[in-house]
Amino acid sequence: MKTVLVVDDERNIVELVRLYLEQAGFSVVDARDGPSALDLHDRVDPDLIVLDLMLPGMDGMEVTREIRRRGETPILMLTARGEDIDRIVGLEVGADDYLTKPFNPREMVARVKAILRRADPALRAARPMDIGTLRIDPRRREAYVGGERLALRPREFDLLAGLARDPGVVWSRDDLLETVWGTDFPGETRTVDVHVSELRRKLGPEGPAIETVKGVGYRLVPPPRERLA
Repeated sequence: MKTVLVVDDERNIVELVRLYLEQAGFSVVDARDGPSALDLHDRVDPDLIVLDLMLPGMDGMEVTREIRRRGETPILMLTARGEDIDRIVGLEVGADDYLTKPFNPREMVARVKAILRRADPALRAARPMDIGTLRIDPRRREAYVGGERLALRPREFDLLAGLARDPGVVWSRDDLLETVWGTDFPGETRTVDVHVSELRRKLGPEGPAIETVKGVGYRLVPPPRERLA
């Protein structure tokens, strides 16, 4: 079940949006002002935000800018103002779509679903990954083992992130070469072996193992509870 954060200072709007979203199978949390919305965003990590432009104190534009500094959570902006300039500015600061009050709640649900369909692959790729003691943050291009940051070169990070997106899945050397280095890279699959060797050294005994599958390639071995059936 996906979670939607609804941010509006009008209780009747919040309850209307909640009703239709919950009927569509979403979980809903709500906030009535900008600071509360930012606090809930950090605590709940919603899949999407329905955000009113005209909030007391900290308006929807400011909230959107701050959300964009923190991550890529999709935003559907609501406003009672229908001027083109508001719509343009809202989209430019990071909103994914725009709906003017009064609105048809069924259209609102349809727009929420459409935004999530578009955003889901990108969000999955950007979301931090945890595999045992290993944590990878794709947006910051940082990786940690047991809280200690790993000193990874760009290709090492890309290789580790690629393996971590499907822990337990075997990647051939050719697939890794194409995914990480690109189809135009003139090197050989030995390049992958060298980088895997260096990654193993940097992950150390506390990090997950990168296993060689003879005659095929490599896979990142997840902890027992995360292993694929």
